[in-house]
Amino acid sequence: MLDKLASLEAKYNELTDYLSDPQIIADQSKFQKYAKAHSDLTEVVTIYREYRAVLQGIDEAQAMLKEENDEEFKEMLLAEIEDLQKKMPDLENRLKVLLLPKDPNDEKSVIMEIRAGTGGEEAALFATDLFRMYSRFAEEEGWKIEIMDSHYTELGGIKELIFVVDGQGAYSKLKYESGVHRVQRIPSTESGGRIHTSAATVAVLPEAEDVDVAINENDLKIDVYCASGPGGQCVNTTQSAVRITHLPSGLVVTCQDEKSQHKNKAQAMRVLRSRLKEIIEEEKNQEMAGARKSQVGSGDRSERIRTYNFPQGRVSDHRINLTLHKLDQVLDGQLNEIINALMANDQAERLKQVE
Repeated sequence: MLDKLASLEAKYNELTDYLSDPQIIADQSKFQKYAKAHSDLTEVVTIYREYRAVLQGIDEAQAMLKEENDEEFKEMLLAEIEDLQKKMPDLENRLKVLLLPKDPNDEKSVIMEIRAGTGGEEAALFATDLFRMYSRFAEEEGWKIEIMDSHYTELGGIKELIFVVDGQGAYSKLKYESGVHRVQRIPSTESGGRIHTSAATVAVLPEAEDVDVAINENDLKIDVYCASGPGGQCVNTTQSAVRITHLPSGLVVTCQDEKSQHKNKAQAMRVLRSRLKEIIEEEKNQEMAGARKSQVGSGDRSERIRTYNFPQGRVSDHRINLTLHKLDQVLDGQLNEIINALMANDQAERLKQVE
């Protein structure tokens, strides 16, 4: 580990010199490339230097201890050594985490898909709550949301919604939201006051770029039709909605939320490209977490990653046995406490694999 850290520090110093070179400063493309690489290394190098300073402090104090005769001063040195040694485990763990291979998709924007699962109209209304939750969370993070395709029930619930969350690092946080979300509450449509259990599914895909996936136009079947509103009512007399079928894979993507056929086609291609990218990555690594099939599941109540219990005001994430009695706050977009716990758990599991 120390050899790797020393190598990263040398690279960091080299990049620091590059960033003060007038020729590189004049070339904005190169400058931005080196500035990003420098920024990516700043945290690990800073902690490595702190780690090295603590080691040096321990060595110096121990050397002084061997030559010191004054008992009071020896006690002070021993106390200093003890304090410095207490810092070591945390610094070592932070360095190990920073040296873990990074998910290449973490900095990307995402395409999210929410679908009502088991529970009929109540499931669709809960899907609407989930979309509002993610919208508020995105707002807090400074990300932008753009709806690409939507299908609603007559009561305004979401049958299916596809949207983009555009912002740096969106995938690094939202990838943990993939799976079945379960709700337990008395539906507004229920007159008997009984608690119902419903479910909605969430899939999170890192947005693929043109360079990630090459799509042959000859492999596409493109249909256009009139967009429809809630309950199937026609909201558009022009054929602006687009359905794209990728013939080799059988994937079908529809987009109708833009008024322009051209824009809907572009949006559908974004979704198709991201879904194809996921299939390609899954084929490269069958054990890769985040495969869309395992993310979404069947939408059954039993396949759940998280439960939102309204009568008890709690949210439980079943993957890490975390329960928070903060249902209102979570549904208002305050997801960081849950996501940070999931990220920490993920890091701990990955550390076990490399130790």
